Parts: sequence; structure tokens; C-alpha cells
Amino acid sequence: MSGSGSEKRYEPSADSPLFILAMDHRASFGRVLFGVEGTPTEAELTEMRNAKMVIYEGASEATADALPTGRAGVLVDEQLGADVARRTKADGFVLAMPIEKSGTELFELEYGEQYPEHVEAFDPDFSKVLVRYNPADEPDQRATQIERLAQVSTWAERTRRRWLFELLVPPTREQLAQSEDQFHFDRDVRSALTAETIGSFNDGGVHPTIWKLEGYETTEGAEHVLRAVAAETAFPAECIVLGRNAPMEQVEHWIDVAAPLPGFAGFAVGRSIWEEALQDLIAGRIERKQAVTIIADRYRRLIDSYCTARHPGSGGGERSEPFTLQNPRLTPDREARIRRSLQGADMRGTRLPAWMAASLLSEVDALRAELTNRPPSGAAQ
Repeated sequence: MSGSGSEKRYEPSADSPLFILAMDHRASFGRVLFGVEGTPTEAELTEMRNAKMVIYEGASEATADALPTGRAGVLVDEQLGADVARRTKADGFVLAMPIEKSGTELFELEYGEQYPEHVEAFDPDFSKVLVRYNPADEPDQRATQIERLAQVSTWAERTRRRWLFELLVPPTREQLAQSEDQFHFDRDVRSALTAETIGSFNDGGVHPTIWKLEGYETTEGAEHVLRAVAAETAFPAECIVLGRNAPMEQVEHWIDVAAPLPGFAGFAVGRSIWEEALQDLIAGRIERKQAVTIIADRYRRLIDSYCTARHPGSGGGERSEPFTLQNPRLTPDREARIRRSLQGADMRGTRLPAWMAASLLSEVDALRAELTNRPPSGAAQ
């Protein structure tokens, strides 16, 4: 699908969301999963590329049955995922590819001034940048980031290329200390900082097609950010939720908040879906087919969660109050999810062995049976 062609292009929207399985990690992918420090060897590159193909196979398995709505997509890099990118296009997924250099504090282009040539070679539906920015950063750092991204924005507009802006707003030490911890920063502070950041980039001539944003703990926080995006009327943009390697329950909470709101048009989640399965595969605890199925199940679970949150009553079962660290109780829908996950599970498990969950649920069943058979209070003994 050409970025500058005349054919009708898929446009993500609230009614037709884009569900991206992200695997564009490069430096962190090698370091965390394969212990690679510095330049990888050819053998290490082969292993990493094979691992990304496992992730893609999970995406393919998850979408073998038609989605309730929207489109499935893949975000993958050229260095470790060129083969995946080609298969993605051939199989009809929406393809996004990064153009930023991996692992830098300030935004840099992966291929310098040659990045347009790399984009043209793969012709993704979306290019993607990753930017870390906080309004409390040093003024010269903020100015440098805005200037560099404005150049990308100008190129995208000139060539009619669509692009994703992945924005991370990490707290400063002072902000984190004032908020007590990451959760309170996320809940009480980050949405306002994100809105201010979006305004600064828009004022600086940075106009992405889609803002790829951290999840929000409250509807009010998400709406604050949406107002900042909507304020740029000359360059309308949609928003999607990223995963930030959070537990699946936390990602589902962010989805529950975002999906019902006009202005959000899907998600882009990576490590939360595939990291644990790849760790187990690399360690020899599971086989490739198992890893693919685990990734497929987790990806499809998020797609179904998004659709259920967007259209309550459309299926997916009862949804309880979203999981947070402050709300960890075993609600009926969470218990049902645990029981489904245990069906056919390997009791040797992974980080949380399945036998632990099975033992916990057995105790729950025993307590319920005891309470059911207990005589009413005050009855004759």
C-alpha cells in the first residue's frame, strides 16, 4: 500500500480501530531476551529475527478468525524484522515501521538523512517515531526535539506519508518524589503533562497522523489529553493506547478507559503480549507452537477487550471494575479468566506456575463449599 498512491487507504477511527502488535524493539530486545550487549553477532541476529517471526505467527493465529471490527496491524523494525515486514504486507496486515534510532534519550533518525529511502523500500502504511519528552526537561533539549520532529512532519506532509508519534512522558525525579510513586504520577500528573507536550509539538509544527500514548488511569485524564489533540483542527489526529510492558490486567484497564471515548482508535501493545512467552521459549520451558499460541491468545484477548469496552453488551462476558494495584480483588470475571487460562495449561508454568493458580482456586472452591453447607446463623447444632 503506497503512502502516496491514489487507492483508498484504511483510516483508523473510533468505529474502525487499529490493533497493532508491536515488536519494533531492537536494543532492548537483544539485551533483555538474549543478553546481547553491544553489536550482535550474526548468530545472535538470526536468533532475534527468528523470535520476531514467532511473534508474527502469534499475530497471524490470533486473527485467523475475523475481527469484530477494525484492522490488525504489526509494528516491526527493519534490522530484526525485515522478513516479518514483508510477510505482514503480503498477508494483509496494516504495517508500521520505526524510523527512530533505538535506545536514545533525544530523538534521532535511525538512518540519518537516508531514512526516506528505507521507508520507500518497505512502503509501510505508517512510519513511527518514539520520543521521550517532559515539559520540565531542559529548554535546549525540548527545542531540539521539536525541531527534529518538525522536519519529520514536513517530510511526511510533503510525501503524503502517514506516521505514528509514540510519546512517553517519564517523570523527573522531583515529579516522582512529589507523586510518591509511578502510579500516583500516572493518575494525577501525567495527563496534564502529556496535554502540555502535545500542545508544544503542535505549536512547533509537529502534526502526526496518530498519537500513540501511554494509558490513562481515569476517564478525566484521557479526556484532558484528547482535548489537546482536538485543539489542532488544521491537522486532525487519532489516538491509540500503548502497553508500556505493563501487566495484561493493567493494559486492559487502560483500554477500558480509552475505548469508549471518541478520539481513541485502537492500541499498539508489544512486550505485555509476547515477552514472557519468548523468555520461556528461549529457556526451553515451552515449544515454539506453545509460544505462538500464548502470544495469539494474549493479542486476541486485548482485541476482544477493546471491542467489549467500546461496545458494552457486544459479547465478551461481564466486565468488572478494572484491575489496579489498589483494586486486586478476585472478581467473578477475573476468576473466570483464570479458569479459562488453566484449561490445558502446563502445570510447570512460567513466572507464576499454573499449579499455584490452580491451588488458589481449589481453596476458593473449598471455602465456597464450606459456606454453602454451613448451617444458618442461630440454627440448632
